[in-house]
Amino acid sequence: MTHKFKITIPLAILVTLITVIYQRSTGPTYPKKVMIGEGDAAVKVKFPRSHGGSTDAPIEIPKVSKNMQGTITFKRYPTDDPWKTVSLTDEGNFLKFQLPNQPPAGKIMYYITLNIDGVVQDVSTVQDPIFIRYKGEVPTYILAPHIFFMFLSMLLSALALFEALFKTESFVKISYYVTGCLMFGGMVLGPLVQKFAFGVYWAGFPFDWDLTDNKLLIMVIFWSIAAIINFRKPNRVATIIAGIVLFCMYAIPHSTMGSQYDYEKGSVEIKDGFKDKV
Repeated sequence: MTHKFKITIPLAILVTLITVIYQRSTGPTYPKKVMIGEGDAAVKVKFPRSHGGSTDAPIEIPKVSKNMQGTITFKRYPTDDPWKTVSLTDEGNFLKFQLPNQPPAGKIMYYITLNIDGVVQDVSTVQDPIFIRYKGEVPTYILAPHIFFMFLSMLLSALALFEALFKTESFVKISYYVTGCLMFGGMVLGPLVQKFAFGVYWAGFPFDWDLTDNKLLIMVIFWSIAAIINFRKPNRVATIIAGIVLFCMYAIPHSTMGSQYDYEKGSVEIKDGFKDKV
């Protein structure tokens, strides 16, 4: 079986790392990073946009001045609740607050106003608040292998793509591995993760329009077709297309158009995702 692993494996690792870094830095559920303070005293603070489990979501802001104070203003989303403003608690070197826990897929929008030695600094505003989505706690024995096999499918997909571009024979067998990883990590473990986190096994087509589930479905379809075609006769074009489609799906920020709790109906719905795009 011919291959170009000395070239394609490093390329596949590089592409996978770039994709992982992109995924970790985009999407509406990753922390919002804000510089607090000015000059040499400034520090970067992460404000949560996702929280799992049954506990309240912690807000912790390092004090860059002894005279630093602040308030947090928040409300459930989407509701007609009035905004509630509370002073941050001074606990030594930090200002802290606990945003109240919500049902799985429930959201709170919030913004913070800081007073640092008489200088006011806003962390978001009422017109452009931070959105945080809550989820149930997913057991590690389900979440860890899910993440592992999804990343492995990404790596193997890149490897199969490059091997097909180099016109070797190895892409055929690799296409089977990619499909297997997507099936187990995505279609078996994925619904279990979704169930623990948001209370439903599948929120994609044909039942609903959760974009994460639909992206997975598209990847599985294209790679399954490529694997079937390769089983009958090696086909570089089908493999290349499947590989490109997979990375196009990963180019869409994670959790866009995700599950959202409807407080009026008391059920999880699929809405237009988070408004906070920062």
